[in-house]
Amino acid sequence: MSPTQPEGAQIRLVEAVNGAAVRDFLHLPERIYADDPAWVAPLIFEQKQRVFENAPLFAHCEVARWVAYRDGVPVGRITAQLDTLQPEAEEGGKIGYFGMLEAVDDRAVFDALFGAAEAWLRDRGAAHLRGPYNLSINEDLGLLVENFDDPPFVMMGHARPYYQRQIEDRGFATIKDLLTYKVRPDFVAPEVMTKLAQRASRTVTIRPLNSKGKAADYEAMRDIFNDAWSDNWGFVPFTREEFAETAKVLSFLLSDDYIQFAEIDGRPVAFITAFPNLNELIGDLRGRLLPFGWAKLLWRLKVRGPKSARVALMGVRKEYQNSRLGPTLAFLVIDAVRKAMQQRNVTSVEMGWILEDNHGMRHIIEAIGSTIYKRYRVYQKPL
Repeated sequence: MSPTQPEGAQIRLVEAVNGAAVRDFLHLPERIYADDPAWVAPLIFEQKQRVFENAPLFAHCEVARWVAYRDGVPVGRITAQLDTLQPEAEEGGKIGYFGMLEAVDDRAVFDALFGAAEAWLRDRGAAHLRGPYNLSINEDLGLLVENFDDPPFVMMGHARPYYQRQIEDRGFATIKDLLTYKVRPDFVAPEVMTKLAQRASRTVTIRPLNSKGKAADYEAMRDIFNDAWSDNWGFVPFTREEFAETAKVLSFLLSDDYIQFAEIDGRPVAFITAFPNLNELIGDLRGRLLPFGWAKLLWRLKVRGPKSARVALMGVRKEYQNSRLGPTLAFLVIDAVRKAMQQRNVTSVEMGWILEDNHGMRHIIEAIGSTIYKRYRVYQKPL
């Protein structure tokens, strides 16, 4: 069932800067997904911090936010972003983003939302519009287009099926598909990978995050990630300030063995990070931690523990990616973190997102028994 509004009344757009518009922006998804059992309400305080108070991102990315109203009722929302770290498009010209899109199934609402975002970006010299980016490529990315029945894993998006039609009706074309995979951590590794790993163990050391040297390890993660992904589509580097915010989240959520490094001669050359699937624990909190949500969440996280997890960050230094050792390094850190998850009785793991045309990484993941779980789509149009 799609949330709809009777047509006829005028759409009024309000920029969400403070007060009621900010509250409506944050709470609108509760209305859009009221009858959707697969939706998991994100934590409101986290959404507010990420969208309205994200100083590290805002240092290089300008963001505008709007709420659409009909007869005083919020019926849609959208953001527009322009990131100074984003390279120009292959066709030339600045790329602007849209994101945080939620709306009732109404053409006039989508027209108003995209009209505002496109005009704002044109005024700032953007030649192309790409999205959804919520709010950057290093966060929640893409529109869900396959598998609406299963709840999203932590830090992954959900959507109404009609969003695809509404976006494509506005002249957007697919620029990239992103895949997530699902696997059990008790997978049996292919014999060839096991042999390569045994051979590499003579020169490669695998270790968890160093609890007494977390700052250095977090900087090593950022350095490896920025190096490993630098040639990938749409790459925007993590700044030190942005990754420092990420590190705060990691320190709160993760055990040290949910982060694994591969080292050669004492130098970190690959890493992997697994997140407990927080969405498994917060479904009944409806996005609110007060008055008792905090206690419930901490108990569930520390005592019960989720039975699912997501591999969200991973990287192998570029110098090894086209060598025989590259896939082996990836397998070694995957194997190390899956053992940590098994010790916590995790039975289901989402890996991704993975670029659809990243055949090397897809081959590694599929070789351990992973199957495609969800598909997210990034769109682009000229302005």
